[in-house]
Amino acid sequence: MTKIFNDIRRLAEFDKDFKKLAKKFRTLNEDLNVFIANQLKLTHKKNIDNKGVVRISDLGIEYPKIYKARKFACKALKGKGAASGIRIIYAYHGEEDIIEFVEIYYKGNKENEDRGRILRHYNKEVKEYEKK
Repeated sequence: MTKIFNDIRRLAEFDKDFKKLAKKFRTLNEDLNVFIANQLKLTHKKNIDNKGVVRISDLGIEYPKIYKARKFACKALKGKGAASGIRIIYAYHGEEDIIEFVEIYYKGNKENEDRGRILRHYNKEVKEYEKK
């Protein structure tokens, strides 16, 4: 597979979420690779907006940009296509061209992203406060 981004990282919490979901949805690892090669490439390399990814702009975080993927095809969820109900939260560090996966969840189990997790990792004001 050709390299699309400089680096693709996963937070430890993402890996934990991923392992839990992968037990239920056996195709998740393959699905994630397809998602990176298609949806993320379309969005961040070709600047094509197919409404599959939306920026979460009300967090007060300017950099990196935080996104929610609403279209994620999971083969284990037959007949659902991109409307599988699986959501991925990730940060895109545009200057460094790095994708960092923050959270993955199934809407059947959880309605929204963990905003606390996002803020803990990316809000500079919170980080500065915690250092004191």
